[in-house]
Amino acid sequence: MSGAHATRTRGARARDPKARPARDGARDPARSTGGDPGGGAGPRRDAGPGGDAGPRRDVGTGKDAGPGGDAGTGGDSVTTRKGPKADLATEITASLVVFLVALPLCIGVAVASGVPAELGIISGVIGGLVVGAARGSTLQVSGPAAGLAALVAETVLEHGVAMLGVIVLFSGLLQIVLGLVKLGRFFQAISLAVVQGMLAGIGLPLMFSQAYPAMDAKAPGTPIENMAGVPGLLADTLTDPQALIAAALGAVTVVLSFLWKKAPGPVRKVPAALVAVGIGIAVAAIPGVEIKTLQVGNLLASVDVPGPEQFAGLAHAGIITAVLTFTVIASAESLFTAAAVDRMHDGPRTRYNPELIAQGAGNTVAGLLGALPITAVVARSSANVQAGAKTRLSRTLHGLWLLAFALLLPQVLALIPISVLAGVLIHSGWKLFAPEEFPKMWRQDRGEFAVMTLTTLVIVATALLEGVLFGLAAGIVLAAVRMSQTVIRQHIEDDTAKVVMAGNATFLRLPQVIEALEAAAGAGRPRIRLDLTGVTHLDHACRSQVEEFTAQQRGKGLRVELLMPGPAKRHDTGEDGSPRSAADRSARPGSERPSQTAATWPSGADAEWPSGTDAEWPSGTDAEWFSRPGGEGGSRPGDEGSSRRGAGRHARPAPLPRRRTAAAPAAPAAPGPSPVAPGPTAEWFYLDTTPMPEDFAQRYAEEYAPGHAQR
Repeated sequence: MSGAHATRTRGARARDPKARPARDGARDPARSTGGDPGGGAGPRRDAGPGGDAGPRRDVGTGKDAGPGGDAGTGGDSVTTRKGPKADLATEITASLVVFLVALPLCIGVAVASGVPAELGIISGVIGGLVVGAARGSTLQVSGPAAGLAALVAETVLEHGVAMLGVIVLFSGLLQIVLGLVKLGRFFQAISLAVVQGMLAGIGLPLMFSQAYPAMDAKAPGTPIENMAGVPGLLADTLTDPQALIAAALGAVTVVLSFLWKKAPGPVRKVPAALVAVGIGIAVAAIPGVEIKTLQVGNLLASVDVPGPEQFAGLAHAGIITAVLTFTVIASAESLFTAAAVDRMHDGPRTRYNPELIAQGAGNTVAGLLGALPITAVVARSSANVQAGAKTRLSRTLHGLWLLAFALLLPQVLALIPISVLAGVLIHSGWKLFAPEEFPKMWRQDRGEFAVMTLTTLVIVATALLEGVLFGLAAGIVLAAVRMSQTVIRQHIEDDTAKVVMAGNATFLRLPQVIEALEAAAGAGRPRIRLDLTGVTHLDHACRSQVEEFTAQQRGKGLRVELLMPGPAKRHDTGEDGSPRSAADRSARPGSERPSQTAATWPSGADAEWPSGTDAEWPSGTDAEWFSRPGGEGGSRPGDEGSSRRGAGRHARPAPLPRRRTAAAPAAPAAPGPSPVAPGPTAEWFYLDTTPMPEDFAQRYAEEYAPGHAQR
């Protein structure tokens, strides 16, 4: 069979309701989420505070994706399930577990940051009572983070502890502004290679800086100096018995942190850091052991509210840079942690903008009290999830336990060896560094591996902000280069020099484009054909170059055919620059590919349709169809009675409708059982069986196959 035919499908498709779930669901109000009995969509709130996606309920199960808001009203199959039910005993137990994990981390981060240990506890209390009580995330726990320890230490060394409060205060205010303008999800648009490189760049210097207090020594200063001083540190430690005891405690802490996950279930519930602290206190109490322990003062006396002198420091460019750096790093670390914590549980998801506002509120309060900056912490958050917490109660209570411990039992903190806290932070630094991610990234994507490695090295060599900015720039350059993959193919055919381009043509590929155009001009042919229809993106630089080349060659008397990408972009002109007629194009056999879509097609009951194996079909823009008087000849099914455009030359009609509201005319009776007339749900499809041109295979191989081979 040849020609264009309309075929009908009926029976199984019309009788089987499962074959058409979309249409049936659209007509059935009981299947529509939030649908009322009248079939309309009921009210639904999809946006939570800050513009983030709100809760969704699955039809029939009633499972909520998060608290706050209904999925709809009406519809009998929708059931309502409230947020996770809080078990008070479980929440209290989880809060105690988080407290035991947070206590050594708060103190260790403060010591690593070069500030009194009390400031770390104050930040931990704020992270629990302020950030923990706010909406945003449910199970994520905040406090002073090891990732900012090196940055805080550098800031304190340069500007002093007094200026730390102002920097943290304005960082918190800026975080609140970012959350209010709904830029919380903006931080998710950062390359994963840059994020991993940033974490590795934080973890590596942290490990080397804590190697010194782990051996009761003082770190020299910058990351490069700390790395270079390790051999001398080891030599000094081997000659000092007390330093050896401190180093042994630090090493035991690190080993326990790595191996504790293999301990039996009941024992594993106790945090490894707390066990290490207990061992350290016991060793430090042995007579004759004189290792350094934590010096703790009055918690309330350590509060240092910024004054006018500190606020005047905002005019300093270094302070402004520190504010921006703290804002970006703290926000990114908190929101990246939120994404990681969301993968640990199946409860309510994090709302990024409210969470960013909550983090900003916590840092604002911490800045007013002169404490350390606050971020979400993976170690505390994972402990909270593993302890079975379901609501914000556990993370809020852990801040209360920290406050009570610091106020009522400060003398216990003075028994903790500093080397043990340093060991806890060395383990945290190793987890941030994550050396196994480098070979993994190398196997997955070597370009991203280069971005990740460069980000880490620049952070270690310079500073955190400079390294992150460099990594972002490297990631953008890599993406731009990969997006500019252009395939350019050129060859000579008869009297025509052809250039075919495909892919993304940007200024990065301009040298290759110019080279191909110059080669076509130097071929010495009277005609040039530039086919850019395969280009998905043509930027201004490449477009200007192509159009300028076309104008220059036409000025020299050459015939240039320019096929631009996109619809209605065909610029087909003659030697004088005027549009070339269809007759001129068809006057050169073989110079154009047959265009089936440009051919005109028969219409109406009297249209003549070719039949048989030797049928000839119209092709090209000048093809004509003629009607045979008397209605003889083949008629196209589905066009009975159509009088579109009359006889003579006809434009191709629109595709046949998918549905018919009445049965089609019965076909002539045929031997056998009578066919069933199509009902109102029968569907019509357009089937084009036009034979391919005889030279189609040859042209396809010449024009397209070489391009695929290049790719």
